Amino acid sequence: MFGFLYTRVYSLSLTMCVRSCFRSPRLQWVWRTAFLKHTQRRHQGSHRWTHLGGSTYRAVIFDMGGVLIPSPGRVAAEWEVQNRIPSGTILKALMEGGENGPWMRFMRAEITAEGFLREFGRLCSEMLKTTSVPVDSFFSLLTSERVAKQFPVMTEAITQIRAKGLQTAVLSNNFYLPNQKSFLPLDRKQFDVIVESCMEGICKPDPRIYKLCLERLGLQPSESIFLDDLGPNLKEAARLGIHTIKVNDPETAVKELEALLGFTLRVGVPNTRPVKKTMEIPKDSLQKYLKDLLGIQTTGPLELLQFDHGQSNPTYYIRLANRDLVLRKKPPGTLLPSAHAIEREFRIMKALANAGVPVPNVLDLCEDSSVIGTPFYVMEYCPGLIYKDPSLPGLEPSHRRAIYTAMNTVLCKIHSVDLQAVGLEDYGKQGDYIPRQVRTWVKQYRASETSTIPAMERLIEWLPLHLPRQQRTTVVHGDFRLDNLVFHPEEPEVLAVLDWELSTLGDPLADVAYSCLAHYLPSSFPVLRGINDCDLTQLGIPAAEEYFRMYCLQMGLPPTENWNFYMAFSFFRVAAILQGVYKRSLTGQASSTYAEQTGKLTEFVSNLAWDFAVKEGFRVFKEMPFTNPLTRSYHTWARPQSQWCPTGSRSYSSVPEASPAHTSRGGLVISPESLSPPVRELYHRLKHFMEQRVYPAEPELQSHQASAARWSPSPLIEDLKVCNCSAPDTGNMELLVRYGTEAQKARWLIPLLEGKARSCFAMTEPQVASSDATNIEASIREEDSFYVINGHKWWITGILDPRCQLCVFMGKTDPHALRHRQQSVLLVPMDTPGIKIIRPLTVYGLEDAPGGHGEVRFEHVRVPKENMVLGPGRGFEIAQGRLGPGRIHHCMRLIGFSERALALMKARVKSRVAFGKPLVEQGTVLADIAQSRVEIEQARLLVLRAAHLMDLAGNKAAALDIAMIKMVAPSMASRVIDRAIQAFGAAGLSSDYPLAQFFTWARALRFADGPDEVHRATVAKLELKHRI
Repeated sequence: MFGFLYTRVYSLSLTMCVRSCFRSPRLQWVWRTAFLKHTQRRHQGSHRWTHLGGSTYRAVIFDMGGVLIPSPGRVAAEWEVQNRIPSGTILKALMEGGENGPWMRFMRAEITAEGFLREFGRLCSEMLKTTSVPVDSFFSLLTSERVAKQFPVMTEAITQIRAKGLQTAVLSNNFYLPNQKSFLPLDRKQFDVIVESCMEGICKPDPRIYKLCLERLGLQPSESIFLDDLGPNLKEAARLGIHTIKVNDPETAVKELEALLGFTLRVGVPNTRPVKKTMEIPKDSLQKYLKDLLGIQTTGPLELLQFDHGQSNPTYYIRLANRDLVLRKKPPGTLLPSAHAIEREFRIMKALANAGVPVPNVLDLCEDSSVIGTPFYVMEYCPGLIYKDPSLPGLEPSHRRAIYTAMNTVLCKIHSVDLQAVGLEDYGKQGDYIPRQVRTWVKQYRASETSTIPAMERLIEWLPLHLPRQQRTTVVHGDFRLDNLVFHPEEPEVLAVLDWELSTLGDPLADVAYSCLAHYLPSSFPVLRGINDCDLTQLGIPAAEEYFRMYCLQMGLPPTENWNFYMAFSFFRVAAILQGVYKRSLTGQASSTYAEQTGKLTEFVSNLAWDFAVKEGFRVFKEMPFTNPLTRSYHTWARPQSQWCPTGSRSYSSVPEASPAHTSRGGLVISPESLSPPVRELYHRLKHFMEQRVYPAEPELQSHQASAARWSPSPLIEDLKVCNCSAPDTGNMELLVRYGTEAQKARWLIPLLEGKARSCFAMTEPQVASSDATNIEASIREEDSFYVINGHKWWITGILDPRCQLCVFMGKTDPHALRHRQQSVLLVPMDTPGIKIIRPLTVYGLEDAPGGHGEVRFEHVRVPKENMVLGPGRGFEIAQGRLGPGRIHHCMRLIGFSERALALMKARVKSRVAFGKPLVEQGTVLADIAQSRVEIEQARLLVLRAAHLMDLAGNKAAALDIAMIKMVAPSMASRVIDRAIQAFGAAGLSSDYPLAQFFTWARALRFADGPDEVHRATVAKLELKHRI
């Protein structure tokens, strides 16, 4: 089971292979798909190593993980996504140390579970450079009852094997739990022999463990078949003479096992199960109806099973005599208006069959509810493959692409049907499809609403205001997606399109968008798996944009510009459908096993829909009026990530405005009380730290700045350092995160994040107006394997700090290129020869030690080519990407200056008396305090909105707001600080208080990251462009 690590080490030298495997995305993918089986494969034939020669098989030996229960690799992948841990972290930590690593020793019972988790957690923390990784939760998930469930198809196969008199065994690499019991979540009665690595002290693929299993079975190798999901394990078994089956997918493996054994191991139809009690239908009346319909004279029994798909209309498999049929019916109970229209399904499939669209052969529609309780229709069963996993595990990339191409082609065929020729011109209303659909789904959502969902409220308001103009009217399927298609078992050919319940006449682009839902959902999403967290390029699956272009090309249409609207509408529909399923699950009407989970899914999907609405146009988001808080006015917290996370701290609940909000990333928080409890706790801890540790230390810090030792970092600052948020380090760290290579991040980003190093950014030059980055004249010249730098820079903040190890340098690599492609950015180690600091510059006489602001010459500074960031000619792009967050940071600092100045002012005027009464009673002072508070709050809200837009829509969408805050905040701070200085009198000009320094930096920040004039010009241009 857990030998996926050991077997890899057994076949390759760990020290030579691990690093290369994890550096190469291709090898990462090969490793995950070939050995770990993160997801199940559908139908590709299983590869086998076989022993030549044959004899009668007398036993079947099963591995556990990946064969009888889900593989640990798949569990790790799911856990990493849910916990926002970088993909592959768990695997890398498990491989650490090879045979002598904690994982292998754990499976040989050489260390306890507690010891393993301690060492394992340490390894993960070291890899991620963080204090702790919640490995306990991974271990809990791995061993939980929810995950460690035996595959039903394997349970059925084992039953049939034993019924034929063969022996069964489990041969597993596993471990002891903290309760000292081995991890074997199986019914032990199913097996004659159980061999576990933790009990034997040896692991697969060590040949001794196979021989031990055979010895206990009393068999020769050629008399047994071994199933495992890992190649090295199978190879060793085959070398011993055991027949082997590689398990990529339990269903496929059972088929191959049937072929070897010569008898059937499955008594059911794929994707079916016994009929749920609440979904039972009367067999006798159904059998009589079918005999009359089909003219069957046999008196044999009717076999009835229920398909596990079909969340809306219950779907059944029927076998009567030699006929295989499918029955679709309306669900029982009171139904929503116009929902579950199986009559329309029957009509559309009958019509489309004559138009060359692949659909099942429908036989009859029965609207007589007395037969089985509700109307239904019957069609022939269409055998084939239904791909429930849109990542198509187990297929070659070319085959995956062919599957999606076939899906696209059949959709084009549906949308090309001549309505009049097939008699469907009255199948729906012509035109206004989207407006009608919005009204329909709003109505259905309201009818099934069980609680208020903020995103749904916003969408209900937003969608009618942004309806697209419908260009064409065609047949639309209404639920077109991969798992509603039946494919040929061998060819990428669609044999049948299923589930036409929502079909009508309408806008074909709604179908195209709906068919791309999986592209934006995570693979762990219940009901409908997604591929948002998959590498589509490696898999060979076209991205949503390419899929849409493919459709437009086949249909001869220009691409639409409002794709995001169609995606928002599609996810809104899904949310409404899920809410209906959830409502029915409360009364036992819904047939899906996932139905009861859909209450949480509805909110998740509605947040996805709102994300697309935001992308469609933030101007709409900003103009939306707030409704009466006594009715449906709630804070809306936007979706933090494209992954399903039903439990834990990430809440998508709505709360009344008067209550503290449980916020997530993307929520516009305007007060500390609106923060989530964990963040609110951090806020109070930081506030307490400032009050108890920082403010009392100001006199000592001021003394240090005036001393001869000022150019050395203050020991007090080193002791207090907790935030690591100083400029220009924050901007440089963002630059490395966004644009740096892995090697650059390892060398520079980690020390910066840990606060062990400082950095500077060399852009401004004395000879040119450096507010225009294209004016930069410093040269970067290529020479052999180096770049040679020459240039004169000044106002280089932080370069005088003895801890400064990195200079991010901007210069010209090609003066003849396009204006914005001439500049490049290099990472220059500060100990490189040729960097000459000319002098420290002062700001209104302040040196700002120890970092300072230096004037520097770079003379023939040689830097390795691998220190180039992003590539030659990308400097302007990098500078612009760095500036957005940097400007937010500056404005945050300015608001902090202003708050501190106002607090000092209030304390001062309460303690001073002038002209016979306290200053606090002077009218002009009160007016100044009021004006300062108003201006601070105005600027704070503008900064919060700019940050909010950056988080949700990106820097480009927030360009106007970023320019506005950089224009507003420095001037605001200057005015607020000036009023505070005025209240202090002459003391406000001294170094006894921080006000003079605050004022200096507020004035200086009107230049930093661009002067006021540049930002005013930007605001004016955008205003004229978008608002006329």
